Amino acid sequence: MSDNELKRRIEQNIYQSALQGWITDEGGIRRTMPCISFREYMNSCLYDEMYGYYRSGAVRIGKEGDFYTSSAVGSVMARSLAAYAVNYRRELGDPPFQLVEWGAGTGRLSTQLVSACRSFDAEWAHQVSHVLVDDNPVHREAAAAAAELQLAEAGARQISILSSPQAWAMDEWSGWSMVLANELLDAFPVHRVQLYGGELVELGVACNEVNGFRYVRMSLTDERIEQSLARSGIKLREGQITEVNLNAEAWLGKLGRQLKRGRLVVIDYGHEAQEYASEHRMNGTLLCYRKHQASDNPLLFPGEQDITSHVNYTQIRDAAERQGWRTVYYATQKQFLLDNGIMEVLQQHDGRDPFSAEARMNRAVRQLLLSDQMSEAFKVLVLEK
Repeated sequence: MSDNELKRRIEQNIYQSALQGWITDEGGIRRTMPCISFREYMNSCLYDEMYGYYRSGAVRIGKEGDFYTSSAVGSVMARSLAAYAVNYRRELGDPPFQLVEWGAGTGRLSTQLVSACRSFDAEWAHQVSHVLVDDNPVHREAAAAAAELQLAEAGARQISILSSPQAWAMDEWSGWSMVLANELLDAFPVHRVQLYGGELVELGVACNEVNGFRYVRMSLTDERIEQSLARSGIKLREGQITEVNLNAEAWLGKLGRQLKRGRLVVIDYGHEAQEYASEHRMNGTLLCYRKHQASDNPLLFPGEQDITSHVNYTQIRDAAERQGWRTVYYATQKQFLLDNGIMEVLQQHDGRDPFSAEARMNRAVRQLLLSDQMSEAFKVLVLEK
């Protein structure tokens, strides 16, 4: 069945796994087979050091990639984030400051942020260091080019472009920091679970010699899965599938230990637990993106498509607060934009040139506030240490 190296690696992991999953055939006979958890499968697809989606290949974001992020919609999002960052630093008395974008991609949002922050505070570039964190070497290369050209032109003086291990090893985290996680948590590997026969089971991935990978059911691989669902108040219906993001909980804990003083701004699509596991979500929230086409089958194209799940904000806030964070803001992205000056961006123009800077800016504002309810589905959570 193998037609790429990552498939072969995953197959080998499955055949060597000590875990067992099962299927029930048409005759009601239960058959067992070696498997890995879906979380391990998703981790390989996205983060395999040589062939993972976020570790290899071309630029993944924008027209030539597989998906867009909100930073691609003009500079409107960056302006509101810049207003928030500048106001936060002013509340602190304008100390030396570090602005970190974790999952920075090609550096587009950071470029926009530097320019927007400088428009609010002329001294920003001289007193604030910018850190871009991304684990895709192609993205870091593109971000380095942006740093050399656009970021420098925007006035940034102190720029670091790092992988995650390098960021964790930084020794400058003792001062004030603001970390931006824009569409980051949705890409963390998740456990998929199902209520089957009244019992909570986990979905695993096994090999099917004819059709490729297939789902199987297996015992829970981590006791924290059930604990996380209970804390969120999630009770699944018979047959219902949902996702549990223990990696996000671990990342929040690790960042909380690293960041001594400052804030974390999480921007992602997601829901409260009641909506996250509501009746119309019987198959969970998992989605895949490839060449700007969405699907719900992560077992195809391993390493060649993005795999995401919506964020359970009830779980994230609970995990954060148990690990010493304090919630200081939580609202829809639309409300965050309104709270941070988006309406001031709208500009009058005569309408004769639809490609003028004013017209493009107004379209970007409308897209973020109105188009496809994106700014209602996206939430902004601000945590503080």
